[in-house]
Amino acid sequence: MIAIDVPNARRLAFGVVLGQAAVTAIAALLSWAIGGQLAAVSALIGGGISTAASLAMAALSFSGSAATDPQRAIRAFYVGEAVKLALVVVLFVVVLKLMKVAPLALFAAFMATFFVYWIALANALPPLGGPRAPRGR
Repeated sequence: MIAIDVPNARRLAFGVVLGQAAVTAIAALLSWAIGGQLAAVSALIGGGISTAASLAMAALSFSGSAATDPQRAIRAFYVGEAVKLALVVVLFVVVLKLMKVAPLALFAAFMATFFVYWIALANALPPLGGPRAPRGR
């Protein structure tokens, strides 16, 4: 079992949000270079949806007294995840119904933000096999 203390988990969660914002900006610049203004705005929207949802989850999951009570912490995490999912669905419905977007740029930027999760997870977990004892010579 792996345990991460609350301050480090909070820092990791908000670090993911910042990383997603950076990936969104990069995706928008690449989309602008490849497909023009509509593609760039679409990439900003797609990445922005993911970033906003992650921010909502991090804020809900690490607010209040969740740090002192494990049951509240789990409940806050589930509420944060549910709000995140609902926010993604609602924002995509609103954007696709009301705005003219380049779907490829929109969804590509949204998916690109998931690399931030994978990188953060890979850096937060200990190496396979657990910590190694130092070798003597």
